Amino acid sequence: MRRAGRAPSPTIEPATLAERLRRTRELVAAPRIARDSGPAPDPALVSARLAALSVRPRVRLRWSPVEAADVAPFAIRVLGRMGFGPRPGDIEAFNALAGSDSARLGAYIEEQLFPDSINDGDLDNRLVAAGLTTLAKTRDKLWADHVAGNPDWYVRLLPAIEIERAAFLRAIYSRRQLFEVLADFWHDHFNVYGWDYISAPTWVYYDRDVIRANVLGNFRTMLGLVAASPAMMVYLNTDANTVAGPNENYARELCELHTLGAENYLGVVHQDQVPHDAQGRPIGYADDDVYEITRCFTGWTLDEDTGATIFRTDRHDRFQKHVLGRYIAASQAPFKDGNDVLDSLASHPGTARFIARKLCRRLIGDEPPQRVVDEAAAAFAATVNAPDQLRQVVRAILLSEEFATTWAAKVKRPFEVVVSALRAAGAEISFALNSHLTDSFFWLFEATGHAKFSWRPPNGYPDAMNEWLSTATLVPTWRVVNWTIWASDEQRGNVPVVDLIHQSPAGVTTARGLADFWIQRILGRPMSESARTEVIEFLAQGRNPDVPLHLSDDDVESRLYAMAALIAMAPQFLWR
Repeated sequence: MRRAGRAPSPTIEPATLAERLRRTRELVAAPRIARDSGPAPDPALVSARLAALSVRPRVRLRWSPVEAADVAPFAIRVLGRMGFGPRPGDIEAFNALAGSDSARLGAYIEEQLFPDSINDGDLDNRLVAAGLTTLAKTRDKLWADHVAGNPDWYVRLLPAIEIERAAFLRAIYSRRQLFEVLADFWHDHFNVYGWDYISAPTWVYYDRDVIRANVLGNFRTMLGLVAASPAMMVYLNTDANTVAGPNENYARELCELHTLGAENYLGVVHQDQVPHDAQGRPIGYADDDVYEITRCFTGWTLDEDTGATIFRTDRHDRFQKHVLGRYIAASQAPFKDGNDVLDSLASHPGTARFIARKLCRRLIGDEPPQRVVDEAAAAFAATVNAPDQLRQVVRAILLSEEFATTWAAKVKRPFEVVVSALRAAGAEISFALNSHLTDSFFWLFEATGHAKFSWRPPNGYPDAMNEWLSTATLVPTWRVVNWTIWASDEQRGNVPVVDLIHQSPAGVTTARGLADFWIQRILGRPMSESARTEVIEFLAQGRNPDVPLHLSDDDVESRLYAMAALIAMAPQFLWR
């Protein structure tokens, strides 16, 4: 079963890499290319499963002020914002770390900030079992296998297809939960549309060596790797930026999205008119800085044989430049103009504030507390040359009182909803290649608007709740959760992805007992009495809720699975 989308593109056989890249840019405006091909999930099966939820149309879990104000237990709050929510046993493990909430939090933060010390063997085994073949390939090997010779579309796209599957496996099963949250954050921050002609075949390199290798490392290091990556160079046209035809796409996004942020953009004022801070640095950037940065990155391009970043002197503007108050001399060594720019931007206090604010928004709330932003920015600036700079910034945020006490200041985006639901329900799903279930899952998930690596603009997926609370997002997300909870994994002999029958306690067979167990299991706390009553009534279907149900009955089993999906889309579950 494979996802819908645009049919695979006709064979493209340009003579040179430059022509291939030109054709790639033409494709960016077209609908998303089909990463697989084939039909949607069986309509009869989907209809039957959705119909089970319409037995009692009046059942609805309202987004009410009372539920929105519900404060989750401390373990739920921590595990839901430093990770993707608890799996069975995670709450007990967190509470066993120490004797108080503050001590537990401190211990958990230190554990998660050093992911290499966490045994993730179960995840490693799952990645192997999924049959993923590209995750260990070097950049040169990726280029040789998936770009050189202009292979067919599936071969070109395979690294991106495999990283997409790995992203779900890691989020659901990794014990390094903070690391996965931060990898997701930095992919949005340095957003690249991952399904194009050059990004897809090199996506393993971008994910592994550019983003994931640096999420707790040094920002300047990551910034430089992003700038020189094939995916970003083609996405923002650095490879086509020449002295004869300057292209400012990368220069503008470098300033506006990657470093200083739009909050430090001063418009069309002349550079000499930009105010300076107490240390004599320009407080922000103007359009003239963007134009000068564009000149600095002329000559950066790709080797068409290997995909390596190379410098073409004949394409470079060799004359002196002036960027953010810094004089850049003429005729510097290859790449030095651009690296001087990256140095200036990475060390600018405006960048420290912008990055700190975004991290606080991801980890605390949509309106991040200014005090914590200031502390995180100070940590960013004080450690600008440290190899673990970002670890120290994240630690400052997580140790703040605001992180410990804030709740319901964010909602889960579709990726987080689905992953946290599967974690809470104890799902077993392989995300294997050539899996009917996996392909069906991604076909459905695309409708949520949060498909991995699929945001076309360079600003990354939105990170504010008002962007994700429409029916256009919530209904498709609910469909994914509902369908996946019902699904059977053929890779494991058609065993259910979520085996609710065998996970329910022995002897608990009444509607009231089953509802209470799964409410606690999925939410980690009780529902409001009105919502709980609706869940119980949905499962009982007019029967006495204290009379045992026959779980072997197909209708009862169907309602039990539908009930779990309803709980996972309750407002209480969507808060983080």
